[in-house]
Amino acid sequence: MQQRMRRHRILLGLFALGLLAVAALTASPAQAASGIGPFFPEPAWDRKLPAATRFLVLTDWNSEAVLDKETGLVWERSPAVGFYTWSIARSVCMNSTTGNRKGWRLPSIHELQSLVHPAQTNPALPLGHPFLNAQSTFWSATTNAETPTHAWIVLLFANGFVNSNDKNLSNQVWCVRGGMQADQY
Repeated sequence: MQQRMRRHRILLGLFALGLLAVAALTASPAQAASGIGPFFPEPAWDRKLPAATRFLVLTDWNSEAVLDKETGLVWERSPAVGFYTWSIARSVCMNSTTGNRKGWRLPSIHELQSLVHPAQTNPALPLGHPFLNAQSTFWSATTNAETPTHAWIVLLFANGFVNSNDKNLSNQVWCVRGGMQADQY
């Protein structure tokens, strides 16, 4: 009798586990806070979204940060106002508390370039973007491998061109969260 009851409990447990697995495999992606979705937590750089649905101002972060649904990165809505050397720029991001959150960093050159719209100038961002004060030259975390005393920059005030600049010169800082950082290319 006890053996029969134990087999019955095991079968019920396996059945419940099977139902949970089916539910997990058929669940749809989570929706973004705006209701426009689906939101994919993993970067999906193969998507091309219009600015109106690509960017989501994060109101839970005091509207100080923007989620880029194409890349999965979270950007400061308004980049830092000052101009800094490359080393200080990295510190500015590491010490940032934008949106009452830590964990900010200087973006790689590819991440920074992902914001550039090639047909736009002054700034070279997609029409309808939600960013404020993004009209300057911004440091990336990416060191120029051929000239280690230089790092790559993006000129957003012009047409989004990329250039290499001496790390002792001053440029603006635009911090990001998420993704993977690569310092050298």
